[in-house]
Amino acid sequence: MIDLPRLDPPRFDLPRVDLPRLYAIVDAACFSTTEALCDFSEELAAGGCTFLQYRNKTGTGRAMLDQARALRVRLGGAIELIMNDRADLCLAAEFDGVHVGQDDLLPESARRIIGTDRWLGVSTHNPEQLQEADLTSADYLAVGPVFATSSKERPDPVIGLEGVRHARQLTRKPLVAIGGITRVNAAAVIAAGADSVAVISDLIREPRKSAEEFFRVLR
Repeated sequence: MIDLPRLDPPRFDLPRVDLPRLYAIVDAACFSTTEALCDFSEELAAGGCTFLQYRNKTGTGRAMLDQARALRVRLGGAIELIMNDRADLCLAAEFDGVHVGQDDLLPESARRIIGTDRWLGVSTHNPEQLQEADLTSADYLAVGPVFATSSKERPDPVIGLEGVRHARQLTRKPLVAIGGITRVNAAAVIAAGADSVAVISDLIREPRKSAEEFFRVLR
């Protein structure tokens, strides 16, 4: 009888691949057309971005799917594309993962939809939420807002660099910091324990140049 090696169950608390230092978020509200959104995203990719979240808080499901598919076509397979909120559209647009917030689909519900081969990220805003998310099959956890931000109408309380340090102590999962992060403060956020910084506003002007400068700062 041949002894077969014992196979350990899959570990969900370890990343399939490392997160890049810069996690770009493209907010559809910043663009008047799908063409402009795709042009912007291509510039980010040219600047070195390999991980990009598509966010659309006001569009219809049909409009979101059309934009997401356009992004997939324009960017090809050279960049990981994450759908904000909608696990169903993640599959329909052939994205690489979904990111859910505290008021969205529960992480395990999203996981059942997208399967085990796609990324699952979860937003958290305090230690209790982070500890709860840490017990899920999420591939990475986001924490914030680190600094004051204008990207949300009703942002959660600012956690500061100390909040990032505390979050780092509470999880072994990859940690993405978000909220008011710029080229000026990004290095301090990484030094506090984040693996990656999520950025919206500080990429808007000259996206290729901005992305390149982020990567220089975050070496």
